[in-house]
Amino acid sequence: MTEEDTLHRFILEHTRVRGERVQLNATWQAVLERYNYPDNVKRILGEAFAACALLSATLKFEGSLILQIRGDGPLHLLVVQATSVGTLRGLARWKGDVPEQGLSAVFGRGQMVMTIEPPQGEPYQGIIALQGEHIKDAIEGYFIQSEQLNTRLWLACDHQQCAGFLLQELPQTSSHTPSETESENSWEHAVHLADTIKPEALLNLPTREILHRLFHEDDVRLFDAEPLSFSCACSHERISKMILALGQSEARDIIHEQGKIQVDCEFCNAQYCFNPQETEKLFSDNENTSPSATRH
Repeated sequence: MTEEDTLHRFILEHTRVRGERVQLNATWQAVLERYNYPDNVKRILGEAFAACALLSATLKFEGSLILQIRGDGPLHLLVVQATSVGTLRGLARWKGDVPEQGLSAVFGRGQMVMTIEPPQGEPYQGIIALQGEHIKDAIEGYFIQSEQLNTRLWLACDHQQCAGFLLQELPQTSSHTPSETESENSWEHAVHLADTIKPEALLNLPTREILHRLFHEDDVRLFDAEPLSFSCACSHERISKMILALGQSEARDIIHEQGKIQVDCEFCNAQYCFNPQETEKLFSDNENTSPSATRH
């Protein structure tokens, strides 16, 4: 029995190793329903979805984590967003045939950017070099170089679902101070066991069974599942604000040329249309509710 659209956290007791397992089913299908992705693009995007879900769960934050890759190769744009409330969305843009592997072959000259966007305040960005065969290689390198945290990922994807598994070695704290040799051995032990997991098992087995197969000789604490789902942040209100930001003059120019203002959401394919009357009312209502100078 699979666990659809959930994320599990776990820790290996008496070590500094923590982990996560994510399974995306309906969430992944919602992505595939919106675009007809080629198989190679589908696989890479699915791995990015699983990775983004896993990475967002390692952070204590409110807002969203955005994983973005831009390049000049066949797959020239990939974006996945995971929020602190368990929603995901994403897309990919490509041209021509996309190679099966090799980040430089797939994306060309490019970079991976991870952005943390809080509800208020300035976003934080980390830039990742596109090195290795797969997305997981670049992410693992980023954590070693920028965060100085040993982090490993295992990712899998097919036409029905995508899944991921993460191990991370936590920094040493005063409450738990094992010897350097003990910490190193615990991490290497966990990674050695996790390296035996097969994509088919990662996609199809329940988390508890995966953990039993990998760590049956270890003391594992498994936490309750957290639900995940596809959801897009676009809305009529957000698009209205975007039109207001254009200014009335530019909005009228668009209406004159096209007869309406139409905005399509690339993430979910939602379509927002404003006719001339609706557009004028939008600016009129905004003017009436805006603070104005005191009249004498």
